[in-house]
Parts: sequence; C-alpha cells; structure tokens
Amino acid sequence: MAARPRTLPAAIAPVLVGSAAADYQMHRQCPHAAAPPHGYVLTFCQAPSFRWLAFVAALVGSIFIQIGTNLANDYSDAQRGADAADRLGPVRVTSSGLVAPRRVLIATWVAFAVAVGAGIYLATVAGWVIIAVGVASILAGVLYTGGPRPYGYAGLGEVFVFLFFGLVAVNGAYYVQLEELDWLPFGLSLAVGCLATAILVVNNIRDIDTDRRAGKRTLAVRLGRDGARGLYVGLLAAAAVALVLTPALNDGPWWPLLGLATAPLAVRPAHAVLTRTDGPSLNAALAGSGALLGAFSLLVGGGLVIAA
Repeated sequence: MAARPRTLPAAIAPVLVGSAAADYQMHRQCPHAAAPPHGYVLTFCQAPSFRWLAFVAALVGSIFIQIGTNLANDYSDAQRGADAADRLGPVRVTSSGLVAPRRVLIATWVAFAVAVGAGIYLATVAGWVIIAVGVASILAGVLYTGGPRPYGYAGLGEVFVFLFFGLVAVNGAYYVQLEELDWLPFGLSLAVGCLATAILVVNNIRDIDTDRRAGKRTLAVRLGRDGARGLYVGLLAAAAVALVLTPALNDGPWWPLLGLATAPLAVRPAHAVLTRTDGPSLNAALAGSGALLGAFSLLVGGGLVIAA
C-alpha cells in the first residue's frame, strides 16, 4: 500500500521511451545497405549494440527511486499531520498505524539502497555522471515532503516530477545506452514529463481540501480546484503537441505518433477530474492517468522500435 503501485508507470515509462529512442538511433548509425541490381555490397558496421543489462538496471533504479519516494512521502506526511483520517485517497500506512513509522523509514532506505546498487552498475557502464543523476533523484524524492522545507508543501511538486520523471529519466535512459544526448529523446521527454506530472495533479486535486487544512500548499491548493483542473487538461494536450512536434522538428521518425492512439484513454479520467470531487472517482482518475502514461510509453517505444 505504501509503495503505491498505481504510480509506478511514471517510473517505467521514461525508461522504456528513452531506451527505445537509443535503439532507434543505434540503427540509424548502421543502416542496412541496399544491394545494386547486378551485385552485392558487403558493409561493416561498428554501431553500438543495445545494452540490455543497462536497460534492466535503469528500470530497476527508476522503479525503486519511485517506491522509495512514495515510502518517504508516507512517512513524512504522517510526521507532519498531513494525512488526516478524512482524506479521500487510499489509506496511508504510517498515519493509520498499520505500519510503525520506523519500519516505513527502514523500508524507504532499503528501496533507495536498491536504486543505488543499480546506479553503481550504470556508472561502470556510462560514467560518473549517472551517480550524480541518481543522487539528485534520491534527494528530490526525500525532500518532496521531508526535510525542513519540503518543496511538495510549497507547490513545486509538479515542477520536480516533470523534471525527474520526464527530462532526467528519459534522457538518462538514453544516455546509459549511447553516452550522449540528442534532440529526439529530449522532445519525447517533454511528452512523458507532461503525462507523469498529470498523475500528481490528479492526486493533489483529490487531496486539495485536506492539504489546505494541513497547511500543505500544493500547486492545486494555490491554483484552486478549477485552475488545477485546467492544468490537468493542459498537460494532456501539451503531451500530444510535444509528441507531434518531436518528429516534425527532427525529420522523423513518425512511428512514435502511435502514442496518439491512447487519446481515448484520456477521456474518462479527464471527465472525472473536470466534474467530480469524490474520492472513488478521483482515485479511478489517478489510476486511469497512470494507465494512460503506461500505454503511451509502450506505443511510443514500440513505434521507435518499428522505425528502427
């Protein structure tokens, strides 16, 4: 319950998209040569091969940073009294007394330790910069609701989710494969970041009343319910725009536009966000937003593999 599995698509999606973009670029570096009508062409290609172990390590690291962040959030919110009994979301294990705070804290550091282990392997593959990215990601997870000045309480949660689950994670997954950056993964990271941020916006819209009473000034609290609803829809639209512009500005590939086929999956959660205030409906919208991101990343990544 404390790991919040419904939020894990936000950790998996960027790794899938960034890795698929790297696979596409590898094949571009070594295109298949066409044989002339009356002869054969022998070509030698030294393009890099896909690093499957690095892909698995990046996936494990991303998932356990997300789990550690969720556990830290469960612990810190309980310590600050933000998870009151009248909240509309799922039960929080620390504040409800289901699990002792010390146990949740230990589980938090175990999750981050797994992520560090994955990061150490990635550093041996792609260099020390991965360690810096991992440390920054873990600090962002801990300080979201922990520390003396938690940024999640100051309305900056969405900014950090967009940064770390969009720009950092997609481009980081790309980097561990090719040890370079490119405009293709950057453009796709904007789309992924928008959808990942939309998940947090739903969560904060659901908790807007209890957060306001607890003094938790999330972006939803600052914008008000209508403003936050508009932000959610705007993020969905921005993701689609970023996806379309990425191949247009990079001269292809166009197959990732398969991600637009997930548009019908956005209808139900968007309707709930725009019209409902009850917990069950917004919890369903949260799950639907996660499913949207998951399906989007699979189709975009699949499109990149097809294009390769």
